[in-house]
Amino acid sequence: MASSTVRPEGRDQEQGPARGDDRDRLDEQEVARRLLDSAAKLSYDPATEVDWDTPLDKEFHGASPEWSTLYGTAYWNELTESQRKELTRQEAASVASTGIWFEMILQQMVLRDIYAKDPTGPEFQWALTEIADECRHSIMFARGAAKLGAPAYRPRRPVVELGRAFKTLAFGEAAYAAILVAEEVLDVMQRDWMRDERVVPFVRTINNIHVVEESRHMKFARDETRKRLRRAGPLRRRIHAFVIAVASYFIVTSMVNRDVYANAGLDTRRALAEARANEHHHSLMRSSCSGLMEFLASAGLLTKPALAFYRRAHLI
Repeated sequence: MASSTVRPEGRDQEQGPARGDDRDRLDEQEVARRLLDSAAKLSYDPATEVDWDTPLDKEFHGASPEWSTLYGTAYWNELTESQRKELTRQEAASVASTGIWFEMILQQMVLRDIYAKDPTGPEFQWALTEIADECRHSIMFARGAAKLGAPAYRPRRPVVELGRAFKTLAFGEAAYAAILVAEEVLDVMQRDWMRDERVVPFVRTINNIHVVEESRHMKFARDETRKRLRRAGPLRRRIHAFVIAVASYFIVTSMVNRDVYANAGLDTRRALAEARANEHHHSLMRSSCSGLMEFLASAGLLTKPALAFYRRAHLI
């Protein structure tokens, strides 16, 4: 009687992975449904939430001064309070412009990823929701940078062209982990800015909106990175670890454009030299990215070649 309950060995071996894949698929759909529910309950319209009409009050900073690339340097100590505020406004506008650049890359990668997928599924619909969020964020950042009195800051031409190649060629965990790096770095600094009463109120509102809505995007990027890595062999993992690190380096080093110093009325050559040697800012970046580095390490994406680029970007 007992033997009648035993299933053929081959059948178990065939159905086990299928059942596991089905469970993974159901889990992914449930995550996407929860993200859709969250977006329906807690999303903002920057066109109405942000005070676009009140003129810029130059008595405020554009970002927490501790996040300035010159904070803690001899040059910073020589600046007047008015110059410091103008510098942080230009730096905040540059970070926003870099955010727009990478959000455009992100949108194209996500659209390419879902191009032929089932549009009736929650994963497809969540991806479109994320893209819609990013479109609103880009418009919000653009209007915010303009209100801060800044020009259109863009990464250097070689970096723009590298971004063009990355958005065309990156796939799987390389795409989603790079998305995560950009979002995590922005998230940490903006959490400080949105709570800082020294920062101009409309920028604090922009940061709050972005932090709330990007929390969903970061969860999605982490889940997608883990999912894609399950299918990655050792060689692919090493290659993509390197690609992610290189992308991260150019994203982080492009956040503050060199032109912010001239536009704030400073000596560009001296400002660049002191910013590059500013251990306070480097330490701030490392401490704020500790959670991100732990995630990349747990995913097996901190290889020796990758670590070299994270160290050059002062992320580790």
